[in-house]
Amino acid sequence: MDEPKQTKNWWFHLLFLASGAAILFFLLHAPPESTKKLPHNPDHERFFAMDKKAAEKFCEECHQPQGTAPLPANHPPKYRCLLCHKRT
Repeated sequence: MDEPKQTKNWWFHLLFLASGAAILFFLLHAPPESTKKLPHNPDHERFFAMDKKAAEKFCEECHQPQGTAPLPANHPPKYRCLLCHKRT
């Protein structure tokens, strides 16, 4: 009666190792990050001290279509800027 349980455990161990190897392979072969970081310049410096959500409320001041630095038309949703544009 012990043998079927050992066989079952062996398959779980094999499945776990295969899953771990697949995840590791995926992570090691992921493309490099291509999104620009939040710039360290006078316009953006005040946002480094703020919470992400608080800082994101100010992005549209300059990055709206009529702003000083409008975003391209194909830019993804504009409400979570610091999710992609990391602070360094």
